[in-house]
Amino acid sequence: MSFEEMWADLLPLGRDGTGGYHRFAWTPPELECRAWFADEARRRDLDVEHDANGNMIAWWRPADGVGGDAVLTGSHLDSVPGGGAFDGPLGVVSAFAAIDLLRKRGVRLRRPIGVAAFAEEEGARFGVACLGSRLLTGAIDPARARALTDADGRTFADVLHHAGLDPEAIGPDDGLLDRVGCFVELHVEQGRALTGPVGVAGSIVPHGRWRFGFAGEGNHAGTTGLDDRRDPMLPFAGMVLAAREAAGRNGTVATVGKVRVVPGGVNAIASSVTGWLDARGPDDASVRRTVAEVDAAARAAARPHGVAVDVAEESYTGVVEFDLALRDRLAATLGGVPVLPTGAGHDAGILSARVPTAMLFVRNPTGVSHAPAEHAEIPDCLAGVEALAAVLGDLAAG
Repeated sequence: MSFEEMWADLLPLGRDGTGGYHRFAWTPPELECRAWFADEARRRDLDVEHDANGNMIAWWRPADGVGGDAVLTGSHLDSVPGGGAFDGPLGVVSAFAAIDLLRKRGVRLRRPIGVAAFAEEEGARFGVACLGSRLLTGAIDPARARALTDADGRTFADVLHHAGLDPEAIGPDDGLLDRVGCFVELHVEQGRALTGPVGVAGSIVPHGRWRFGFAGEGNHAGTTGLDDRRDPMLPFAGMVLAAREAAGRNGTVATVGKVRVVPGGVNAIASSVTGWLDARGPDDASVRRTVAEVDAAARAAARPHGVAVDVAEESYTGVVEFDLALRDRLAATLGGVPVLPTGAGHDAGILSARVPTAMLFVRNPTGVSHAPAEHAEIPDCLAGVEALAAVLGDLAAG
């Protein structure tokens, strides 16, 4: 199947009424995407491997059955709430299409090529981004991962068990990583810095997520006087404003995009409010300083209202400098395309701690990501496929 045909098959899966996507890990739409992945692999006679952490890899092996130091590519299939169509799936569809091109051109492999679909990259269901690759590389403790819960209170362990996986088996897989010589992830650009159709990533800036919990006292909205309230919504609001101010002072970005209010009634004072802070910046110090200032502001705002504050770091990834030799090899193979940094996290950033890693970007004319307006023109997508095929051919057949 062509790129356009595969894209058309995948496009309806998990689409919501806003024009965006809800493909949370191991929910029916994401399971449909996994089935699509397996079907495309079988269509090409690729061997599909499921690791213990929920990651999927489709292998194209050399004709003689030998070869080590595999070249891994791919991305992810899950989405943020109301996300765009391209973030993740573009890298998977492009990988299958690149294999088709290499086969059509009669390329003979010296090293296997694997197409990966990593689990829970967005962290939209269980709160930890790149969970599948973090488990694979040992970047998160398996016991902590098993205890993660979704919005319905279901644990990651329970969801894995229901999906037919053994929760006790999750964790680092050195055997798999030892077979991988490098990883190249193609992704839609999440910004508008790229002027040509394709670019190469130079680095990922530091980024993390923090959970702020505000515990007050639930009560009646109409019968409780202002002086008698322990309303956690007030210091939460102060935290949101403080995040913007701290980011401005420190040259970072800080976002509160998710909030959970208990009990969530219009005529009830909340008993608790939980908000999640996403902070990113040019270096570790500026990000840490931003979070520390938000923490201090939240506690100061809570004291006059008798509200308790609890802050927990859910995930953090320091600056990722992609493998310089691999990055330069990609740029040279593609004729000197631009190299640019990104403020978005990726499985490639997690894998970089264990294997040489690089990324290709495909132009996004809207500059929007994690929203329905995320976009890439088909000619640019096809240029991305050509670029990925050139890179994979150089790495696996050269």
